[in-house]
Amino acid sequence: MNTISVVRKMEERETTRRQIRALLEVGPHTAKEISSAVHRPEKEVENHLEHLRKSLHSEGRQLDQVPAECRRCGFVFRKRDRLKAPSRCPICKGEAISDPSFRVPGG
Repeated sequence: MNTISVVRKMEERETTRRQIRALLEVGPHTAKEISSAVHRPEKEVENHLEHLRKSLHSEGRQLDQVPAECRRCGFVFRKRDRLKAPSRCPICKGEAISDPSFRVPGG
């Protein structure tokens, strides 16, 4: 089942947070991709992801994050707790940063 069909199937009857959770159980997605799929602003998606992380933690599960990476020098933002993409690389000061992606393993 592809991403679009998962979201369309759930759009009519599920909350935004449940739509996001179902999407992330299918596979990894960036906040921009999630925003597009659930028709919500990216800032709102970031808030939902934070709540989803807490909900999953209470269930003994976790929200996995594939870290952002500098496209210029290759620096990987491994120790970053924030869900939003960083604006600059601390090494080369470049602003070409890939967005982090998220997934819920074992969905």
